[in-house]
Amino acid sequence: METKTHPDRTTIAPNVLLTIARLEALRVEGVAGMSPVPGGVNRLFRRGASDGVRIEVRDNSVSADLYLIVRPDVNLREISRSVQTCVARAIEEMVGMDVAAVNIHIEDVAAAADG
Repeated sequence: METKTHPDRTTIAPNVLLTIARLEALRVEGVAGMSPVPGGVNRLFRRGASDGVRIEVRDNSVSADLYLIVRPDVNLREISRSVQTCVARAIEEMVGMDVAAVNIHIEDVAAAADG
């Protein structure tokens, strides 16, 4: 008698990808916060629009757009690259999905704190 085995399956909710991307971006030194995803009425129907992250999954590959507010004393190019690296690594390691793109949108610079 032959026994058929069915591979186990893990399903990742889209909100998990949003959370991973948002938390990793906020961990990068110099990121002050996330900005809402711009886009008018269409923004209301996109996942994560209010979290500053938009995720698209195609053929088991993730593309992310992150909308950041940064601190005034940071190099924008360096912080963008750091966020891209951290977010891509986290998604690849935690979820096991390929990352096609991590696009960074600097939406604002936080006001300097009074010293």
